[in-house]
Amino acid sequence: MSVQVVKPRIRGFICTNAHPAGCQQNVQNHIDYIKARTTSKPTDLNVLVVGASSGYGLASRIALTWMYGAKSIGVFFERPADSKRTATAGYYNAFALQQLAERDGLFAENLNGDAFSDGIKQEAINRVKRKMGKINMLVYSLASPRRIHPRTGAEHQSVLKPIGQSYTGQTVDLNREVVTDVTIEPASEREIGDTIAVMGGEDLEMWVNALLTEDLLSAESTVVAYTYIGHQLTWPIYRDGTIGKAKEDLEKQINALNTHLSEKLGAHAYLSVNKAVITQASAAIPVVPLYISILNHIMNAQGTNEDAISQMARLFSEHLGPDLTPALDANRRLRLDDRELHSDIVSEVTKRWAEVNSDNFLNLSDYEGFKRGFRNLFGFELESVDYDAPVETELV
Repeated sequence: MSVQVVKPRIRGFICTNAHPAGCQQNVQNHIDYIKARTTSKPTDLNVLVVGASSGYGLASRIALTWMYGAKSIGVFFERPADSKRTATAGYYNAFALQQLAERDGLFAENLNGDAFSDGIKQEAINRVKRKMGKINMLVYSLASPRRIHPRTGAEHQSVLKPIGQSYTGQTVDLNREVVTDVTIEPASEREIGDTIAVMGGEDLEMWVNALLTEDLLSAESTVVAYTYIGHQLTWPIYRDGTIGKAKEDLEKQINALNTHLSEKLGAHAYLSVNKAVITQASAAIPVVPLYISILNHIMNAQGTNEDAISQMARLFSEHLGPDLTPALDANRRLRLDDRELHSDIVSEVTKRWAEVNSDNFLNLSDYEGFKRGFRNLFGFELESVDYDAPVETELV
């Protein structure tokens, strides 16, 4: 066991430690948000969440558990603590979720391991059989930089790069806190293929097929995965870049799975296009921290801003909850990015983007809120947490 005072070790978009009590408080805050807004009655919903320890995956699991009393198994790959360092924030998030669910008389079990592997898929299947029965909903929110392919053994590394030509755009240097230009060289064909292998739809197909083989998807069940489109400012390195190609592959797989599941079980697969929010992944994408800071400043002023938990509350209370009919666009996508892409918001973001520089970006954006939100992800700068008090970091 290791009791210590934990202070943040942050440089730029990298935080190398996490605060267990702060992460628990962050999860509790999300639970409180859902509890204050739900009128749902408990259901028999069984949920498997792949990529369940942070961001939209964590928010999905919290929303479904405390909105509908869903039983859930969350799959993630996080590092526990040892005598020299804290666990990752995702590890503490999942640990807290399980503890808080047990406190509230709810079922939530964690499975820590490589979700890309056949071994973890089989272990998840074994647990579903023993403890849940058939799955009513599969939430796929896996975001990983690396994949060892379970069939070939090949290692694939994803990259955030444009395609065809280099890209130069504005970003915030998170170390010096100035607006500066960043140039990113185009991806090679190998890098494009590797990114698709990591973040495309193949692994989701493997999860669905594994569950189907064991007859563990219920009739009229739901599969949902997440994607992002966003403002044109982000397209060169996102929608039109390597990540965008992976998301195109994911969308094709969702549509193919929907056809198959509909014919076999009367089930459906959906792609939810979500809003840009502060996550560990988004903070690492050039351009995006500045974009989110400007976007949040505008949407906060209008009272329309949403974070991951409020987005998932809307998704599962208006579209994908029991007895709900989802509203889809012409491409069969759920559009939770509707407020971000409202014409007034897009126009104002575009205007400020043309004006922003190192002298005025603190006035034109909510950069301070971005920094605070980023630190919150790791359990820091949360109210009611005593950061001078020693805490146990080796939680098992």
